[in-house]
Amino acid sequence: MGDELRLRVEHALKYDVAPALLLDGNGIEVLDVTDGIAQVRLTGVCGGCPATIMTVITTLEGELRQRVPEVDILEVVP
Repeated sequence: MGDELRLRVEHALKYDVAPALLLDGNGIEVLDVTDGIAQVRLTGVCGGCPATIMTVITTLEGELRQRVPEVDILEVVP
C-alpha cells in the first residue's frame, strides 16, 4: 500500500492541489508517505521562501486531505 499511497499523493499534488506552484516555475517533490505523514520538498523560488511554509500548511494540506484522506499531515522538508 505504501507505493500506491505515495503515487496517489504525487498525482493529487501535481494535478489537483498544486498546479499554480508548477505554473510559476516552482515544484513540489514527494519524498515519503508514512503513517499519515506526507513529506515534501519545495523547489524553485518557493523552496527558499519562509512564507511558503505557511502557504503549504494552510492551503495544500487541506486540499490534499480531501483527495487522499489517509494523509493527516503535510510536512515540508528542507
